[in-house]
Amino acid sequence: MTTIDIANLSMALSHSQVKDQASILIMKKMMGNVQQQGAAIQELLSSSNVQAIQHAAQPHLGGTIDLKL
Repeated sequence: MTTIDIANLSMALSHSQVKDQASILIMKKMMGNVQQQGAAIQELLSSSNVQAIQHAAQPHLGGTIDLKL
């Protein structure tokens, strides 16, 4: 019985380590994405194009025009 328990424990530990490694890789990927977004926001804010900044803040504005005749 001791051999089976050790084998099960070893498999559970290995599975846990794989899950931890996957979580770390996903977190690193997310951090990279956030850094890229931050750099893009900094570049946008440092530009003198006010219209581009306004469009980034409210992209839904100016897309349609309501007309009544």
